[in-house]
Amino acid sequence: MKRFAMFTALVAHVAIAQAAPETFVIDASQTASEFSYRYLGISNQTHRFDRISGKVVLDLAAKTGSADVVIDATSVNTGHALLNEKIQDKDFFDSARYPAITFKSGRMTLDGEQPSLVGDLTIKGVTRPVTLAITQFKCESDPAYRMDTCGAQASVTIKRSDFNMGKLAFLVSNDITLNLAIRAVRETPLLRLASRDPIR
Repeated sequence: MKRFAMFTALVAHVAIAQAAPETFVIDASQTASEFSYRYLGISNQTHRFDRISGKVVLDLAAKTGSADVVIDATSVNTGHALLNEKIQDKDFFDSARYPAITFKSGRMTLDGEQPSLVGDLTIKGVTRPVTLAITQFKCESDPAYRMDTCGAQASVTIKRSDFNMGKLAFLVSNDITLNLAIRAVRETPLLRLASRDPIR
């Protein structure tokens, strides 16, 4: 019986590694999106968005894939209500008009010296090409939930002036680093229904 169980686990692991492109749904409860900047040229400040959704398509055999990520700009969380409101006003995210920050990548490379995600980042209605560096990536079967999961860390540094958010340059650095810590689970019919994005 133990040998059979070990064989089954091995087959499942090989299946994950050799399968054709498959879709993984972002697990919002285990995914974080943060942005950091330099304030007054003195200290680094880091804040987060509380709501993120999307999907990742992976071909693990070819070590390629794509990603479609949606960040709810209205969920920005600095720990201070007044600062949350300021960041969401028209000088910055203007979340009343542009509630979603999106990243659509048609090219993911998981091998080579620097794995990366190449795609289009849209903030405040402005779309720019960007390349996210992937610093960590791993797929495995989660025995607790009996699901195939993948996790990744990715980051990119952008200039906020490129997205029509260049106000208060004397206070906040123009360079903003966006960090994503993503956990995604293999899509099922139930997850497909649950992952429908309400802010699109």
